[in-house]
Amino acid sequence: MQGPAVFIDAEIEDQAQELRKFFKSLGAEISEEKSSKGIEDDLHKIIGVCDVCFKDGQHTVEEIDAVLNSVVSIVVSIPLERGENLILAFCEKMTKAPDTNLARVCLQSLWRLFSNLEPTSPLRYHVYYHLVQVAKRADQVKEVFSGVDQLKAQFTQCPPSNEQMQKLYRLLHDVLKDTNSELASKVMIELLGTYTAENASYAREDAMKCIVTALADPNTFLLDPLLSLKPVRFLEGELIHDLLSVFVSEKLPSYLQFYKNHKEFVNSQGLNHEQNIKKMRLLSFMQLAESNPEMTFQQLQDELQIGENEVEPFIIEVLKTKLVRARMDQKARKVHISSTMHRTFGRPQWQQLRDLLHAWKANLTLVQENMKSVTEAQAELTHKQ
Repeated sequence: MQGPAVFIDAEIEDQAQELRKFFKSLGAEISEEKSSKGIEDDLHKIIGVCDVCFKDGQHTVEEIDAVLNSVVSIVVSIPLERGENLILAFCEKMTKAPDTNLARVCLQSLWRLFSNLEPTSPLRYHVYYHLVQVAKRADQVKEVFSGVDQLKAQFTQCPPSNEQMQKLYRLLHDVLKDTNSELASKVMIELLGTYTAENASYAREDAMKCIVTALADPNTFLLDPLLSLKPVRFLEGELIHDLLSVFVSEKLPSYLQFYKNHKEFVNSQGLNHEQNIKKMRLLSFMQLAESNPEMTFQQLQDELQIGENEVEPFIIEVLKTKLVRARMDQKARKVHISSTMHRTFGRPQWQQLRDLLHAWKANLTLVQENMKSVTEAQAELTHKQ
């Protein structure tokens, strides 16, 4: 996005009158004369009709951008305590752009407004919220939001309330879910993290969305952390929680049985059965790889319910995910596992990691002692010579 705007070098009263004349020429119901009540009333009337330039069709996006830039230059000159309603009204107008090109112009205007507000201004939150809305229409969400850390950095000097952040996370999830399911899932997890034990029971809808988004995301395989989120815990005993548990720790047959018993429920959540099967096969393979450093093609056919000619393409797909490191022996019809990501990471996995680190430490100690012996022997040999 562009940086702060370079505003028109003119008195704001003169700018306001020029804007009045411009919008009047487009057929807006506004007088050309300055308001006797001052610049704030002028600006209120100007903002009220500024969207008329979207319907004109006679001006280029560059000309419309210049007009909106002029409006922003006046808005930021109004003291904060008197400018809140004006800023909110302008933001609302910017969401009315009828097409993608004009939405991009509005996005630039809102970004200028956001950049020129003081970092301590609570209005930055409201402008940013509308920025996200307009960014979706302009197909430029990635220009406004790239991650949760970047988002929080925007509000370090004036953090929004918990309720405001929840509202913003919901909006971000909505605009991301169809184009970036992985990021949408991260946003939803962040949203659920804003709930406490006291109010987690009110997050039912958010928790369900979080689970569905994670299950539908073809790149999300580590689902175990969801079970520890307080709002998700409140869903225990419900079908959505049972389905999540299947994806967390069960194998393909368990999912197929669940789908057989609850087909309408799975479909009602917007989940694709074939995609679910594909994901469960990957998860099942990961689980098998944890305890089987070597597997035959026939074993994979039986466990994953795939045909003989599907085994090799499946293994190739697994390797592409980088979840498993393996080597395929086509002649022996086997696959040799080097390492795999764990589906769940609980006490057994921590113990395994602890044992691995202890073994690594012992090996380093042995290497160090051997190197010391070699060095001493070399020094002794040199001394004798």
